[in-house]
Amino acid sequence: MDFPILAEKTLILFDLDGTLVDSASDLYRAMNLSLARLHLPSVTEAQVRVWVGKGSKVFCESVLAYLKGTVDAVLLEQLLATFLDIYNAEPCIDTQPFAGVQEFLHAMQQQGKILLCVTNKPEIPARKILQQLGLIHYFADVVGGDRFAVRKPDPKPLLFCMEKYQVQPAATLMVGDSSNDVEAARRAGVDCIVLSYGYNHGEDIRLCQPQWILDQLTELLDEATVSPS
Repeated sequence: MDFPILAEKTLILFDLDGTLVDSASDLYRAMNLSLARLHLPSVTEAQVRVWVGKGSKVFCESVLAYLKGTVDAVLLEQLLATFLDIYNAEPCIDTQPFAGVQEFLHAMQQQGKILLCVTNKPEIPARKILQQLGLIHYFADVVGGDRFAVRKPDPKPLLFCMEKYQVQPAATLMVGDSSNDVEAARRAGVDCIVLSYGYNHGEDIRLCQPQWILDQLTELLDEATVSPS
């Protein structure tokens, strides 16, 4: 059954990393600078692309688990603080929007949709990235992973957005790239599209059984409907 995505949606919630922007190179750079400062071995960009997407603390935990075989609480806090200090200062050196992103955001804005960025990344670097890439003006708000005590896959950030803008679940769409986005949308009772090019912690996105998978957002502009995956 075809799904009339855009016509029925008033509120569109977008993940950031792996959905709107390819930020892995900057995360990789900042992590290795952080590891060097703490006299720890470096990691590869390919590894970073597997580890990102669940928030900065989980990212740091994954790095330490790989390097040390275990996660020491004190070292974790040191790495997290160092990483946030380095990354937040310059989060957008090599980060770029994925193909079709700006075109799609512009089209949705022209149609009067309410667009929000809902990310597990801390709010300050998320806003910096969108600002530097010239995308910030498309969004009514940027809800970072540090705004609440919980992050996706918890549905709270999504429920907050719907409540704030007084939009029902049926008129809300989540656009992401990972199981976090799929699960958060499921628990919030909203439809979800995922992009095939995202990170998803090194796992095939199809394993979490998303409703729809797209290769590029502009596919939605060509047709008013999209077939389920």
